[in-house]
This record gives sequence, structure tokens and C-alpha cells, in this order.
Amino acid sequence: MSDSVIQVENLSKKYILGHQQQGNGSNKTLRDVITDGAKSFGKKLLKPNGKQNLNPASEEFWALKDVSFKIKQGDRVGIIGRNGAGKSTLLKILSRITEPTGGQIKIQGRVASLLEVGTGFHPELTGRENIFLNGAILGMSKAEIQRKFDEIVDFAEVEKFLDTPVKRYSSGMYVRLAFAVAAHLEPEILIVDEVLAVGDVNFQKKCLGKMQDISQGQGRTIVFVSHSMETIQRLCSNCIMLERGQLVSYGKTASIVPLYLNGNFYKAAPGTWIDLSDASRNGNGKARFLAVHYSSLNQAVAYQPYSNGPLEFLLDIKSDSLRSIGSLSVTISSQEGIMLVNTDILSVGQEIYLQKGHNTLKVKIHELYLKPGTYIVGLWLDKTGSGDEIFDHLESAFEIEVVNLTSEKLGTKTKGFVTCKFSLSEINLASK
Repeated sequence: MSDSVIQVENLSKKYILGHQQQGNGSNKTLRDVITDGAKSFGKKLLKPNGKQNLNPASEEFWALKDVSFKIKQGDRVGIIGRNGAGKSTLLKILSRITEPTGGQIKIQGRVASLLEVGTGFHPELTGRENIFLNGAILGMSKAEIQRKFDEIVDFAEVEKFLDTPVKRYSSGMYVRLAFAVAAHLEPEILIVDEVLAVGDVNFQKKCLGKMQDISQGQGRTIVFVSHSMETIQRLCSNCIMLERGQLVSYGKTASIVPLYLNGNFYKAAPGTWIDLSDASRNGNGKARFLAVHYSSLNQAVAYQPYSNGPLEFLLDIKSDSLRSIGSLSVTISSQEGIMLVNTDILSVGQEIYLQKGHNTLKVKIHELYLKPGTYIVGLWLDKTGSGDEIFDHLESAFEIEVVNLTSEKLGTKTKGFVTCKFSLSEINLASK
């Protein structure tokens, strides 16, 4: 008998994308609607048994195409790839939320999924009621849920709000409770999407520890999607890499992650504005990074960052209203995803206000204590820094190259986070 708990064979998923023609369809008059309906009816009369052609304004989009793999019991498998690679579509099919267009899936065991904030919760029900509702959906008896109830509440840290309707929960509270339910009701297979990024850092660590425990200690299977390569490397023993709906590679995490990193990031030249519209991100979008410009202010090295030198970032941020920001940072990480520099204004007790519309801010690192090499720049925008209301988070926005301008020793030998003296100032807060 096969020891695989998930077998995917030639899995494909097709969507039909519609495109507007001749302006916005919402501006059609009643006469236009009646005319279109008459034309459609006439075509059916002419070809009553014929196959109707697709709307010329539509096209086929294959979110997944001929994907095949097997996952064994107890495996911790990460699924990585750029935005639009098919990761979330794959998880929805594995969770039986959507049907595939072709291929087949064989799953042995009960599946629990955490794909979006609030998935499986009824907003009008309390936290207590939703625990029992989720347990019933997973096939648990009332006695089984009651046995696990206290553990779930303790893990989620929402005891004070247990009898409050979850529609009043913050996104962070939603995720804490949803993950606690999914992880403690003993599914054979736990499927988790990027949703954990909504929680704060301490809770993310708690979740990772729980997933490691239920996998290694209890022999259960984890399927995990994340853009954080550091998290993937800590949790997952194997990785599936998707690109444009197709499986590019499947194997040990140690070999797949470098393959992904080497070809995934856009290396941006200094001294020019970098468009961030297509960058991988999460957050509610009420305020978001539109573009970024960086420079070492040194023409002798073509404005490239260099060890011990200054590094200035200009940030173009758009906000949908006047709002206070308690946590804004530019981060610099290694190619392996380990954060080395974090210029969070929260660490210096600074708070800023964004005006409605465009805002231009400047973050200046006065001395960059990094060795020459290639690094990944990330951007973070949060109301308080707790992670309960993330406006925008680009963990891997683009790459920069730090060059060697001097042979002098670096200013620090601290491992992990490197403390840099930095400052943030307002350039132009006028609404555009």
C-alpha cells in the first residue's frame, strides 16, 4: 500500500477571463441590453445544437497545468512561487473548495485548511460558537471538540472575547482563533496559506512551533504556502516550486529555495524610481507603497550602496485617507531571507501621519554595516506594529548590490540584526 496521503496527477485548472469592450459595460442602456439578448437568442435559433463560441472578449487562463506530485504522511511541504504562480489555486483544490478542470487528486485523511482570514467562520456567531461550528465542519463530534476546547482558547489568547461575535474581531484575532481551531482538532492534513503573515511575530513563532509539533510529534502532514523563505526553510523539509501554473521543481527545501531566489527578484538600479505595482505583497491596501528610489548619494560608485556608506530611500506611499502610522520600515535581508537591517520607526518611538493621496517619505541609513554582496529589500507599513492592521508588506520587493568602496573593517560584527543609525523625514505630504 502506498504511504502517500496526497497524490496529485496531471492536475489542471482553467478560468475564463472576460474583457470589457467598447467602454464600461455598466454604462449600457436598456436598449443595448435588449439588443444583445436578441442577438444571442438569434444565434441559438440558427445553431440550436451547435457549440457556441466563446465571447471574443474572453480568453482562457490556466491557473494550473498538468501538475503532478506525491506527499507522504508526516511531510512538511512548502509551496513557493511568484504571485500568480498557482499556489492558492492549488490549495483551494486540495481543500475541496474548488473543482479542478482536469486531472485527479487522492487524499487519505481529514483535511483542515486555513486559507483566508475568517474562512469557515460565521461573522454573526461568537468565537465560542465558531469553534464548535468549525469542529463540526471537520467531522468532529461535540465531545471531541469539548475535550480540545480549553487548549484552543488558551492557544488563541482570545478568552476575553470568546462570547463576542467574530465580526468585531481584528484580523489578528481572527487568525489566532482560526489557526488554533484548525491545528488542535487533530486533522491528518493541515493546509495553511500566507494568512499567518497577518498575525504578530510572536504568534507566528507560536504557530510554526505548533506545526512542527503536530508534524514531527504526531506524524501529521503540513502543506504550507509562504513568501518568507526563512519561514519555509525553518518549517518545511520539502518544497514544491510553481511558475505560471506549472510545477518547476519538487525536492528538498535546501535545494529548491536557492533555485527560487536566484531567479525571482528584480535587481533594480539606483537613482531611478522603481514601480512596485507588480511586487508580491500582503495587507489591506488602505495605504500602500507605489514606488521606491534608492541611492548612496555617491556619484563615484554610480550611486550604488557600499559598506559603511550612507543609503537613502525615497518612498512614494498612497493613502486612502488621513491616518497615523506607528510602524514603517525598510528592511534589508540576505539571499536566504534572513533579515539583517530593520529601520522600523517603532524602534525609535516615532509616529508619522499620511495625508490622503500621495506621500513622499525619506529613510536614510547613515552607515550601512553590510559586507559587499546582493541583498533583498523589503517594505513594511502598519498602524501600530502589532500586526493587527497591516496596510502593506512587501517582504521581497527588489534586490540591491552592496559594493566594496574601502578595505576598512565593517563597523560591527553583530550576528543577525545589524543596528544602523537611520532617520525618517517627510519630503512632501501634499495630496496629489
